[in-house]
Amino acid sequence: MDVVPHRDTAQVIGTEDFWALVEASATATGDPDERLAWLTDRLAERSADDAVDFALRLDEARARADTWVLWGAASLVCAGLCSDDGFHYFQAWLVGLGRSTFERVVDDPDALADVPQVRRLARRSVDAWDDDEWPDWEALDYVADRAYERITGAADALDAAVEARGRELRASPDPADEEWDLDDPAELRRRYPRLAAMFRLPAEESEPGVGVWETASP
Repeated sequence: MDVVPHRDTAQVIGTEDFWALVEASATATGDPDERLAWLTDRLAERSADDAVDFALRLDEARARADTWVLWGAASLVCAGLCSDDGFHYFQAWLVGLGRSTFERVVDDPDALADVPQVRRLARRSVDAWDDDEWPDWEALDYVADRAYERITGAADALDAAVEARGRELRASPDPADEEWDLDDPAELRRRYPRLAAMFRLPAEESEPGVGVWETASP
């Protein structure tokens, strides 16, 4: 009979532990790269199972944020520059804002209008945004992988460990809610009245000579 190795359940990273780590990284430093290093260091001090747990908790958070209604809000903030990859990284950025903000925005994407990091972007051209201002945090995806490698010495092995749990990490958005035209200005106004008052909307068809995402919101 196969013997299942004992796992120290005190070290399992559950939902509460995941958010505590994410939020502690923001307390430790405000620099995104330093936060990533802090998270990787803390995770590498734990077990390989914990690194897998962290990856799974992040994936579960992504699943909650993976909706067309949130994608539309992200696209509005980013002047339409929110591709599959862009929204995937936006989800990680939203996680980085902490649990309270994450929950509020997932429940009501128009609540992005209250987020200080979003408010600082309003009425400014995306060309003027600094790299650190963009609402994306792509490298959060690499924290668990790097920690797992440091713990086990095995490179690029995290995905196999996740699959051994019967899971597969999301590599791109796959919303399950109803798809709609994210470039429809009337729909954007209806769904996100507060964001629409802060950010530029796509051009109305009735405005000849004006390109998409060039019309100032009312």
